[in-house]
Amino acid sequence: KARLDRELDVIESKGFASYFLIVWDFCNFAHENGIPVGARGSGVGTLVGYCLGLCNVDPIKYDLLFERFMDPERNEMPDIDIDICQANRQRVIEYVRNKYGHVAQIITYGTMKARAVIRDICRVMRVPLSEADRLAKLVPETLGITLDKAIKTEPELKDAYEANELTRRVIDICKKLEGLARHASVHAAGVVIAEQPLTNYVPLYQPAGTSDIVTQFDGPTVEKVGLLKMDFLGLKTLSVLELAKKHVKELHGKDIDLEKLDYADPKVFEIFAKGLTKGVFQFESGGMADLLMKMRPDRIEDLIAANALYRPGPMTLIPDYIARKHGEKWDVPHDIMREVLAETFGIMIYQEQVMRICNRLGDIPLREAYAMIKAISKKKLKVIAKGREQFIEGCGKKGLKKENAEEVFELIERFAGYGFNKSHSTRYAFIAYQTAYMKAHYPVEFMAALLTYDMGVTDKVVDYIGECRSMGIDVLPPDVNESSVVFTPIYKRHGDEKIGVIRFGLSAVKGVGEKAVEQIIEAQKKIGKFESLFHFCENVDVRAANKQTMEALIKAGAFDRLGGNRAQMMAGLEAAMQNGSEIQVDRNNGQMNFFGSAAAVDYSKDHQKLPAIEPWPEAQMLAFEKQVLGFYVTHNPLSHHAEEISAYSTTDSSRLAECGQDKEITIGGMITKIRYHITKNGRNAGSKMAVFVLEDLQGSAEAVLFPKTLNNFADLLVEDKIVFVKGKVDTKREKPNIFVEDLIPIDDVTDRLAARVKLRFDSREMNAEKIKMVRSLCERNRGRSAIDIVVVTPHGRLAADADSKFNVNPNVAFCKGVKHLIGAENFKLCQK
Repeated sequence: KARLDRELDVIESKGFASYFLIVWDFCNFAHENGIPVGARGSGVGTLVGYCLGLCNVDPIKYDLLFERFMDPERNEMPDIDIDICQANRQRVIEYVRNKYGHVAQIITYGTMKARAVIRDICRVMRVPLSEADRLAKLVPETLGITLDKAIKTEPELKDAYEANELTRRVIDICKKLEGLARHASVHAAGVVIAEQPLTNYVPLYQPAGTSDIVTQFDGPTVEKVGLLKMDFLGLKTLSVLELAKKHVKELHGKDIDLEKLDYADPKVFEIFAKGLTKGVFQFESGGMADLLMKMRPDRIEDLIAANALYRPGPMTLIPDYIARKHGEKWDVPHDIMREVLAETFGIMIYQEQVMRICNRLGDIPLREAYAMIKAISKKKLKVIAKGREQFIEGCGKKGLKKENAEEVFELIERFAGYGFNKSHSTRYAFIAYQTAYMKAHYPVEFMAALLTYDMGVTDKVVDYIGECRSMGIDVLPPDVNESSVVFTPIYKRHGDEKIGVIRFGLSAVKGVGEKAVEQIIEAQKKIGKFESLFHFCENVDVRAANKQTMEALIKAGAFDRLGGNRAQMMAGLEAAMQNGSEIQVDRNNGQMNFFGSAAAVDYSKDHQKLPAIEPWPEAQMLAFEKQVLGFYVTHNPLSHHAEEISAYSTTDSSRLAECGQDKEITIGGMITKIRYHITKNGRNAGSKMAVFVLEDLQGSAEAVLFPKTLNNFADLLVEDKIVFVKGKVDTKREKPNIFVEDLIPIDDVTDRLAARVKLRFDSREMNAEKIKMVRSLCERNRGRSAIDIVVVTPHGRLAADADSKFNVNPNVAFCKGVKHLIGAENFKLCQK
């Protein structure tokens, strides 16, 4: 109560009561209309906000500070950022506009950046498109790159500038225009509210084709003229959770309140501890999954810490946190520090912890403590010196020696620069837990919702479909009878149990427009099920579902269950559409009533009307699938080579992060998405290198060929080619990649990859029966590859060459058999 009174006094004294009430008002509207909302950032640390229902995180329980949000001496406006379900954000903005009247969204200006300005000027100067594209791509994809920097760092661009007069003129003009405003758009979050008509304060404009009212001043200028700016932030994850909850309600009749979960559910923490976090908010990167597997979180506080630690500065603290969580002893110079830092095992992770230590140990008021943190991050030496003096004096009163107090202040200086806002981290840890809860308890519904909100991003869809398969959830191709607009969870009965699957959404098929999908869904509702391609064309408006749409649906497999193969349907499409169009015209003219109802027609033999054509070859069928869906759904071409890939690979894409830096690996898969770069540094500066995506059955990883390697294997670098990559793992990036040393076509793998076989035995696990079984396996697979044997004993390692009569053919059967008998980690193939 004392804290609540103090917060209310500060809010009233600063004149911000109406600001809080406006935020409460639109959040309350959202709650009453089932729209998920919640504060993010330092606003989570206010008890007043918690009582008003702006956020579900209890700031007292999680030791979040109001002073991190606002205090009496701070002049800037408080900032309560509100995350809103992305799908319903516009409804909330409309509510605010209708209630308060003087409301507008904020403009943002896109500027002419280095690459974009080259393309624009080339268009005006009539430079051929291919040359414009080449010049633009010579500008490195570096954040904040300018044309001057690009010319200095990119030799080919510099040569083009110096050698070609037209290129020099283009770039000279580009330099003058670079950085200027290019176009206007609407800020993703910013909204202003005024007490008088906005035209009294700012010029306004209305974007073409919309009813939106937008300021002509950008965000910083809007604040300078004294207007109240609020951030209505659309958060896709809230929409995903809402759709997943809707699926659960429809399929199981359960209402789930995600704000009232048990935050100590072992099944949920298992998701984090095993690194199964694809689709889990803020926790799905490979590096974060690796951190979680090492940390093995078992409480919400660990998730809050992981969120704050996985950032460039604090990353150095991760090994200490993990070691201390799992039992390593730690100590601090004073009991107050022990109390403040107990939650994070003696490590300063959050700004709030630094503020607490400054306040409780150094006698610095909380509001001044935050000012000092900001001064440290901005290197304001006078403020820091004054704070140091005040802190050491306060520590002395608490019985801490001067040298110890100085050591603690040095720690504060080190950590304050990158300490994270705990209020923000806590709120996001709660959302992460909610997504993991849905993934753990309602995986089919959650993954369907996740796919729906990312269905326009092919890489994400491929990733999530791979995750579905690893979870044992089938993602079925689109189907005109079962698919809805989006990805849909369906439960099919298998014996006594129901198995959940996900059916592909029709609107995710390239070339199928919104109107066509609406017509198909409407026809589904009217007639139940389509019985044939002819039946479909009779009941769906062929002007909306035109020939291009129909071809895309055929290629995607959406008619597969209506009789006939895809090649037949493609060949017979025009006749079916013509027939359907004529019947629709007759129906509209009332003639169907005279001749009888269309429902009486038997469609079961319609497929016999289709041309008698053989099915497409599998390669063509899969190529069409990839064309309209972006990936393979029926099955992956790699599945034909699954046994070979498993036998000869030492790891897979999902386990690269576990391999460690510079670990030598062999991994089989398909080459996709090749791109070329010009190297900037080192001996090979100015040479061509390549990066491609290697897809295997578990996911994908990027593979890098430096110039020398590219020269050796350029002819093998072909999209959709199946190869084995030998190389070293690079874990320095967020997602591990492979530095390629060798590329081996799958047809050459046994000859090239398996000249020698290395077997390792542990003497403690060896017995006569196991040796006999390995010997028998070798005898059944005689060949040319020699065997090296290593026996590991408590006293050392014994190495031996097996008799040449035991040379083997390391085919798939042999590799699988050996891995089964002695373990994959004890088996290795070596090249010539």
